[in-house]
Amino acid sequence: MSIKDGFLVEMERETNSTRRILDRLKDEDLSFRPHEKSMSLGALAGHVVELHNWVSDALTKNDFNLATDYKPFRPSTVAELKEALDSGYKKNEQTLDAFPEEEWFNQWTMRVDSYVIGEMPKIAALRYVINNHLIHHRGQLTVYLRLLDIPVPGLYGPSADEQK
Repeated sequence: MSIKDGFLVEMERETNSTRRILDRLKDEDLSFRPHEKSMSLGALAGHVVELHNWVSDALTKNDFNLATDYKPFRPSTVAELKEALDSGYKKNEQTLDAFPEEEWFNQWTMRVDSYVIGEMPKIAALRYVINNHLIHHRGQLTVYLRLLDIPVPGLYGPSADEQK
């Protein structure tokens, strides 16, 4: 199995897990904030979706400057979240299909202007900066669901809400 094939499996499963959370939300949930220092549910869900959608850019660009390249996704409806997740997945699939196997270890840099946050091979950027990061924030989303008394979907096995 190639790196691309392995990553496609992971990308599909993680996208489906995020979709399961989005399927439980209503538009009125998006303004919920568990604490004044916390993001709203809508902002957090938007960040999770935008992280999914960074795959294509991480593969086609060698540099990501948070000061100039980052535009936070601030959805106002659950439908916007789902549409962005679905369209991003399709774009990521197309980019991965065309991505040469020999470029997985090309260097990728994340920065804020001249300050370098990190440099790593593209495969590491996809796994660490994107997937691990979105899984972390998706875990936060499950806490928001619990606080709103919305049944939490099992993402890697049954949740307490799904056990009988």
